[in-house]
Amino acid sequence: MKYQAFIFDMNGTMIDDMHYHIIAWYSIFYKYKAQITIEETKLKVYGKAEEMFERVFGKGKFSDAEIQQIILEKEMKYQEDFRPYLMVIDGLEPFLISAKEAGIKLAIGTAALKSNVDYVLDGLGLRKYFDAIVSAEDINNSKPDPEVFLKCAALLNVSPHRSIVFEDSPHGIEAALNGGFKAVAITSLHEKKDFARFEDLLFLINDYLSSKVYSLFT
Repeated sequence: MKYQAFIFDMNGTMIDDMHYHIIAWYSIFYKYKAQITIEETKLKVYGKAEEMFERVFGKGKFSDAEIQQIILEKEMKYQEDFRPYLMVIDGLEPFLISAKEAGIKLAIGTAALKSNVDYVLDGLGLRKYFDAIVSAEDINNSKPDPEVFLKCAALLNVSPHRSIVFEDSPHGIEAALNGGFKAVAITSLHEKKDFARFEDLLFLINDYLSSKVYSLFT
């Protein structure tokens, strides 16, 4: 088999929740007097939460302890707002089952906190499918640095060149390609044009009902 592993980003890739993250972050930014629009927030929401504070507020406005408390506030709002809509993107679970049956190793590589990973995996009963999980607490460098995906590959004992990353963001796709992985983009938040600069992208999908994803087993 050509590919040995599939590595998934989580938010926006396994669940269609990025709108809820953006709204939660925007409410936090507004509360703490950041001069930012909802569209600008959309462009800022990537990578580790601590890095978002620096992008939006600059350095020194909040102490480390204050930042952690505000992050917790944001995560609680996101989880409360999204809970009634917590479900996988169409076709994901059958695709995971087919991958496992084909002997493909599965991992999650995400900038989300472990508490959010637990919220999703345990809330949807998906943990049993994954051989490795790397979250925000496990990495030093955010996407487009490939660290999170390289750690997944190391845990799975597979080569990046024989692994495919599934991502919903341009920064995530860039991270995958930077690490020597193949990549598939899912257009849950970003439009097709946002990925146009990635010539080595395998293809784009709207969801996992696409027949394209099943061609990866051969």
